[in-house]
Amino acid sequence: MVRVYVDERERTSGIPNILKAMGLTVIFKILSIADYVISENIAIERKRIDDFVSSVFDGRLFDQARRLCKAYDKPIFIVEGDLNYVKRITTKWSSILGALISLALDFNLPIIFTSDTRETAEVIKYIALREQKTSKTGKKTTIIAVSKKPRLTETHEWQEYIVQSLPYIGPKLAKRLLEYFGSVHKIFNASVSELAKVEGLGEKRAAEIVRIIKAQYMPHPGSKRLRKLTSFLEEK
Repeated sequence: MVRVYVDERERTSGIPNILKAMGLTVIFKILSIADYVISENIAIERKRIDDFVSSVFDGRLFDQARRLCKAYDKPIFIVEGDLNYVKRITTKWSSILGALISLALDFNLPIIFTSDTRETAEVIKYIALREQKTSKTGKKTTIIAVSKKPRLTETHEWQEYIVQSLPYIGPKLAKRLLEYFGSVHKIFNASVSELAKVEGLGEKRAAEIVRIIKAQYMPHPGSKRLRKLTSFLEEK
């Protein structure tokens, strides 16, 4: 069984459904890093060409690349769409070219270009098949890491990482929350109304965050195998 962990935000892309049709097992998770996790070593960040362009200019691209490289040994970027489209939506082609060169040289990050969602799904499938190959004994040669701890060193990096583990919280909103409250402790002790004041969160999402923080831990009866996997990953 070839499994791929997929970020919840990729549900509407159509790619998970294509992967299922190809025979892969798709498991949705809220991933703080990457859109697709293939194994404990390989994770994929997918960007449509328009989102790639906007991420270059708003600074998201290199932040995501840095975090991806710290968390996984073999991160991959997939850029989906026609590169010629870039010249139609911006006159700053040199900035886009510079960003691509920086990803390749500064981050040592492979970039795979695909024409559409189906081709993206095919690439993900072949990477998963290659990584999760089965030995002659029938045992998998790799163990999938649902959530692998990144190799962070700075305090602010750990603070952002911890806050991003909350539902609905991405890199930009994590920084906004930390700037607003001043610490992780204050965020975790904030009320629904206090969290809802932060731009981009809203009362409904704030209420879900508070519910999860305050909920009594009740492990699922069938989670023993998952706990063993988590324990194994934490020892590495």
